[in-house]
Amino acid sequence: MSCESPGNIHRFYTPSSSPLQQRAKTSLGMTSDLSVHEVLNSFDAMSEILLRLPPYTTYKLILVSKRWLQIISNPFFRQAYLTKWKPNFHLIGFFISNTMYLGKRVERLHRPRSESSLSLLSTSSLGDEVESSGVLKKLGYYIDSSSNGFLLCGRHPKAYYVWDPITRKHRQIPRHRVHFEELCMSLITEDCAEDGFSYKVVRGECVSYLEQSRKVRVESYSSKSATWSYSELTCSQPISLTPWNAGRVIKGVVYWYATGGKVAIYDTNDEEKKQISVVKLPKTFDYDEQVLGESSDGCLQYGWSNKSVMEIWKLEKVGDVLQWSVQIKLSFKVMWRQNLLESSRFNTKTKETQLLAFLNQDSDSVFIRCDSHIFICDTRTQKVEEVQYQGRGSSFVWDFCKVLPYFQLSWPSSSSSLLEENNSSR
Repeated sequence: MSCESPGNIHRFYTPSSSPLQQRAKTSLGMTSDLSVHEVLNSFDAMSEILLRLPPYTTYKLILVSKRWLQIISNPFFRQAYLTKWKPNFHLIGFFISNTMYLGKRVERLHRPRSESSLSLLSTSSLGDEVESSGVLKKLGYYIDSSSNGFLLCGRHPKAYYVWDPITRKHRQIPRHRVHFEELCMSLITEDCAEDGFSYKVVRGECVSYLEQSRKVRVESYSSKSATWSYSELTCSQPISLTPWNAGRVIKGVVYWYATGGKVAIYDTNDEEKKQISVVKLPKTFDYDEQVLGESSDGCLQYGWSNKSVMEIWKLEKVGDVLQWSVQIKLSFKVMWRQNLLESSRFNTKTKETQLLAFLNQDSDSVFIRCDSHIFICDTRTQKVEEVQYQGRGSSFVWDFCKVLPYFQLSWPSSSSSLLEENNSSR
């Protein structure tokens, strides 16, 4: 990290007329003169100034000095900032998730040496740096990621890691106590003013649907206690989770796919109830694309597409009952007619279009794929824009891999001290 003295900061960022001083006086309602040196050394004054700067500047500001990093990373300041400026996300790239090599006893496949275990299709300079750094080779296979950019990776069942995109360090999670042959896994991160940053890793066992079990065995690791806890969740009806499918975490609630065209719901905020529920998905058909996401108002989104149509639904609570409401029905054929330039350029008439993924906390845009090309589609206007990526886009089979967008919150996290302690990165 590059550190500068207050004097150097002033010379680099403010001209001799010192607008920083005037801005501090205005924002704080001061009538007496306040020197630039006093402003730069006042936590309250700098907090008021930084609170008014837009989110895209925050990553630049944390590199100026340790003091500015401390202010911006302060949990109370972050809470105030995110209240004023709603969370903003940067697309870093797309991870390729191939679960064929994740700990299967029967017909175990061995990954060819030519194939990377954790491939990233980079869409940004940060993604280029991550890919070239070699850190991805140490993390095993992609399992899950949180909305703020933390990665859960590993080699089931040997080791799991949590990777911090800010510090570029990873921490190995202590060995779990209970072995599940097939399972679902999710990463939950929390960043609150009182407790700081913490995370949970949740493992849910997947059993044969024919067993008609009403229980799901779950094991959770908490960074606060640094231990695994085991519990059996009960369900009002037979349930079987679908192994190794990407779920979704919204405010501590885990959503996993379940067999029979359902989604399982586990609220980790209320661990005493030890219950898991299921909701029937509005549309499910074999070989169609299905994705889960989070809407702008914090609800679960479900996206479904076949060769010709895409539909987006939202799960809302009506009284005491969860109900699906359709948000978008979009014909790919009609959509491409409104994007003639892209349609002719990529020859979409001879290629299948698929729903790929949702954007983070976005109700209006989705990623779609046509051949090896990725687009952002505005579902309101039906306009599409190609997403340029660097990576091994032509060296893997799209139909056998999940291509998942990787975002980073436009905000420094307070995670550094947590993952720096006893981290396994050397």
